[in-house]
Amino acid sequence: MPNKFKAISLSHKTAPVQIREHISLTEDEIRRILQKAKDFFSLSDALILSTCNRTEVYYGHELDLSTEIIKLIGLEKGVTDVVNYLNYFEVLNEDNQAIEHLFRVSMGLEAQVIGDIQISNQVKRAYQAAADLDMAGPFLHRLMHTIFFTNKRVVQETAFRDGAASLSYATVELIESLTVNTFEPRILLIGVGEIGEDVAKNMVHLPHAKVKITNRTYSKAEEIASPLGFEVVPFEHAFEAMQEADVIVSSIMKNEPFITKEMVKSFDIQSYKLFIDLSVPRSIETTVEDVPGAILYNVDNIRSKTSAALDKRLGAIPAVETIIEESIAEFFNWKKEMMVSPTINKLKQSLEQIRQEEISRYLKNADPKEQVLIEKITKSMMQKIIKIPVIQLKAACQRDQAEEMIEILTDLFDLEKITTDK
Repeated sequence: MPNKFKAISLSHKTAPVQIREHISLTEDEIRRILQKAKDFFSLSDALILSTCNRTEVYYGHELDLSTEIIKLIGLEKGVTDVVNYLNYFEVLNEDNQAIEHLFRVSMGLEAQVIGDIQISNQVKRAYQAAADLDMAGPFLHRLMHTIFFTNKRVVQETAFRDGAASLSYATVELIESLTVNTFEPRILLIGVGEIGEDVAKNMVHLPHAKVKITNRTYSKAEEIASPLGFEVVPFEHAFEAMQEADVIVSSIMKNEPFITKEMVKSFDIQSYKLFIDLSVPRSIETTVEDVPGAILYNVDNIRSKTSAALDKRLGAIPAVETIIEESIAEFFNWKKEMMVSPTINKLKQSLEQIRQEEISRYLKNADPKEQVLIEKITKSMMQKIIKIPVIQLKAACQRDQAEEMIEILTDLFDLEKITTDK
C-alpha cells in the first residue's frame, strides 16, 4: 500500500484546448505510459484518466514524481518541449487533496458541464486499464470501489444526475439555438465514439432536423443510426455529405485535423455552415473560421443554456459534497486500519509461536482427548490476550496515534524479528 497518494492534473480549468490536445492520451498510449511508470518507478498503484476535458495521473509513491511522469507523457506524445507545459499542471502531493480531487472528478463536479455522466464510464475504463497491468493494489482497489459506491449514492439520493445536462446535450442545445431560423437543418455527425454516440442519441430532441451519421466503421454507424431513424453515409462519402450539411459535428479521433481550411474553402456556403469540434486533439482546423460563413465551436466554448436540469444539478451540489465527505472519511478509516494490520498479524504470530512452543513441551505424554482440550483452551486464551491490543491499536488509529502504539507493541513483543506470512 502506498504511503503517499498523489495526483497530477491538466484540465479545462488549468489549460486551454490547444494545450490539452497535445497531452490528450489514447488508451494504447495510457497503457504504455503505465507500463513505463511501473518499470522505471516501481509503481504498484497508478491510474491515468484522459478525456476531452482533462489528462490526469494518480499514483502512490513516497517521492514527488510529477515532473518525471509529465516527461514520460511528453516522450509518448512526441512533445519535445513538454517542460514548458509544467505550469499548466496542478500537482497534488497530499493524500487528502489527491483523493478528494479524484472523488470530485469521478462524480462530475469538475466537469465543464456540471454532472456530466460520461465521466463515470471514463473513470471505470481508467481503473480497468490499471488493473489489467497489475497496477491496482489493495489501496487503489478499495479507493475505486468506494468511489463507485459513492456514485451510486449520488444517483439514488440526490438530483445531481437528473435530467439531461452533458457536453453532448449542450451541443444539441447549441445547434438548436443557432438553427432556430433554418427550415429542417441538415446535420452531419462524423464519428460515433462515446461522445459521438451520446450526441446522436440527444439529436432526437431536434425533431425537425435531418440527421446523417458517418463513421470509419460503417456497421457501428448503422447500429446507432437505425434505432434513431437517421441516415448513414459511408465514410468515403463524408466530403460530399459535409458540402450538403448546414451543421457538421466532428468527434473523430485523429492526431491531425480531419477538416481543414482548404477543404472548407471549396464548399459553396450560401448562408452559414456551423462546425462543432468535440474532439481532443481537435479534428477541425481553427482557421476554418477565416472562411466566410463558417462558424466554429469547440469543447471549450460550448456552454449549456441555463435549464431546469442544470439548475437542479447545481442545487444538489451541497448534498453531493456531503456524500463525498462521508465516503472519504470512511475510506481514511480503512486506510488507518490498514497501517496497523501488519503489526496485528505480527503480534498474532508472535503469540501463536509462544503457544506452539509451550504446547510441544507439555503435550508429549498427554492422550488425544487431553491434547484437543489443551489446544482449545490455549487458543481461547490467545484470542482473549490479543483482543485488547487490537482494540487499542484501532482506537489509536482514530486518534492518529497509531505509530506510537505500533512502536510500543513492537518493543514489548520484539516484533521486528517476526516475518508475517504472505
